Amino acid sequence: MTPPDAPHNRWSDLDRPPLNVTALRRGLLRPDALWNELEVVETTGSTNSDLAERARSGSLAEGTVLVAEEQTAGRGRLERSWTAPPRSGLFLSVYLEPGDVPVERWGWVPLLAGVAAATGLAKSAGVDTALKWPNDLLVTVAGEERKAGGILGEFAGDGIVVGLGINVSLRADELPAPTAGSLALAGAVSTDRETLLRAVLRSLEHWYGEWKAAHGDASASGLQAAYTAGCATLDRTVRAELPGGNSLVGRAVAIDGDGRLVLSIEGGLQQPVSAGDIVHLRGAAGGLT
Repeated sequence: MTPPDAPHNRWSDLDRPPLNVTALRRGLLRPDALWNELEVVETTGSTNSDLAERARSGSLAEGTVLVAEEQTAGRGRLERSWTAPPRSGLFLSVYLEPGDVPVERWGWVPLLAGVAAATGLAKSAGVDTALKWPNDLLVTVAGEERKAGGILGEFAGDGIVVGLGINVSLRADELPAPTAGSLALAGAVSTDRETLLRAVLRSLEHWYGEWKAAHGDASASGLQAAYTAGCATLDRTVRAELPGGNSLVGRAVAIDGDGRLVLSIEGGLQQPVSAGDIVHLRGAAGGLT
């Protein structure tokens, strides 16, 4: 066992082997594929920040994937930090250029990444992964919903950088918060990060291709229906903590064509929410999240 104060190296935790970049490239980079460049770095502050900077300088091609074994300044929504032990999860960002898709439909891209991650992980890890609007991945640990991943999208250059952080092998004593979870704690049949990463990226390629072929129409591409089917926020009473400090309580009844969460509020009015933190209150699905 490595002493707690020993310097980290790529073999310091044999339960968490390093990613094999050669094998990943062989499996993912093909002439007809979306992904054309894949880099794995030992450590970085934020893969999103790295790709966004390259995109703004004009030196980034669509289909670039950057994976870090460790992030020291990973970011979630509202600039929240995202940290985890080295090689305990998947920390990656991809760069996409939706091109002819109307820019007003680009807001679907992070939701698309959520559907892709959930479906890819369900197949490769055997874990039922649900979506919490707008950008969280939920798993069940000891009968409770826990956050095991998050997604962050940001416009950069001529496209959008989408970052994914997924807790894979985190143990109970490594969780950053009581509401956090991991695939391992949810009973994953596999925590092999290369298998999981390939599954997520192939799923993302599929859903992105379907959405682009439909010119960003979430309904025609099947994306809206898929997100709705996998969304744990729907049919629950929630509190939406909105930008500016206001909040709104209502029943989550739909995901509309723009990717907004529609709440049924007091008086039977329906109010779409385009941004904000969502708190699951006690409702039909039970529990507090």
